[in-house]
Amino acid sequence: MNRKLISVIFLVLIFGICTRAQNIKSNPYGLDIVQTISQYDSCLTINKSNQLVDIEKFIPGIVLDIRYASTNNFTHQIIYSKPMAFLRLPAAEALKMVQKELSKQKIGLKIYDAYRPYQATMKFYEVMPDSNFCANPKYGSRHNRGCAVDVSLVYLSTGKELEMPTGYDDFTVKANPNDTDVSKIVSNNRSRLIKVMSKYGFTVFPTEWWHFDYQDWKNFKLMDISFEELEKGK
Repeated sequence: MNRKLISVIFLVLIFGICTRAQNIKSNPYGLDIVQTISQYDSCLTINKSNQLVDIEKFIPGIVLDIRYASTNNFTHQIIYSKPMAFLRLPAAEALKMVQKELSKQKIGLKIYDAYRPYQATMKFYEVMPDSNFCANPKYGSRHNRGCAVDVSLVYLSTGKELEMPTGYDDFTVKANPNDTDVSKIVSNNRSRLIKVMSKYGFTVFPTEWWHFDYQDWKNFKLMDISFEELEKGK
């Protein structure tokens, strides 16, 4: 066989091995994860509902408090390089309806987190290996699918949060949406949030009053694309 051809074959094999090794490192469980912009674009070609929407631009009056873009979170580390929030198009449209309804009561939504790259889920589980509060990376998170959102309520006039049972990312029983050891005001605020989110297709997570999963989350793939890549891909 021609030496040049042998060299080419050898390089291709080495590249393939290295690529597989990188995938195993970034995705040790062999999950079907969208990891490149080209893969994401292919998903959009198949179905426009796969689009990840910039919530701040999509929903008027929405308030962002992206804790993972700061050290003000349970890891005490900066996980996201930008304070941004994305959701799949159907989930974003549903959340827009939530905001519209709430605005009639002069209150609105504050977003703590939405789409979360898979690598962040792996990091979270290293810090808090408890699937009651952090998704097991073996299965991935609904945040990784762009179909989960962490929210609270604020007064539109001041931006001040309505009183809730706990702060964000509280890993105690008081974060349970059914916990009864709360004041009447807190109970009403929590119920108001859960009721309006449920009306538009979101289900509250059993251990976190702030976490809501969109009804069609199973229809979307796990993703591991950074916010910067999503911006460039527009």
